[in-house]
Amino acid sequence: MDIESLKKFLEKEGGNYETSVDSMPARFIEPFVSHGIKVDLVEPGRILCSFKVPLRLVNAGNFLHGGATATLVDIMGSAVVHTVGAPLSGVSLEINVSYLDAAYLGEEIELEAKVLRVGKSIAAVTVELRKKKTGKIVAQGRHTKYLAVNSKL
Repeated sequence: MDIESLKKFLEKEGGNYETSVDSMPARFIEPFVSHGIKVDLVEPGRILCSFKVPLRLVNAGNFLHGGATATLVDIMGSAVVHTVGAPLSGVSLEINVSYLDAAYLGEEIELEAKVLRVGKSIAAVTVELRKKKTGKIVAQGRHTKYLAVNSKL
């Protein structure tokens, strides 16, 4: 790919993206990605959900986009922290995602978030995405959160 083509690809020149992107509401990304999640179980330290991969979140290969997967890890990781009584979900320090298989358009997946540890200022959780039919792991994520957002650091 030549430099001009790459520039057009990254900047989305020549399309009607600017109007639609600029008209999106503030903080649209969480509802955009998580719309359609069904909560199946909530218990202290664990959340289990179901989700059908929607068209808006697939890549050119027609499977769940890696960025959407990472965002689901972020959303689920933040949510599970609340199940153990943390008043804030804090800010992300680190998100690591291992992509192990593809989840295709319309395929139902399970999302399971578990607390590894919640301390005074740091929380660590895991999030796993699995194919609901087979249990095959699509992605595993680890999310570390800083909880003491009101500190003087």
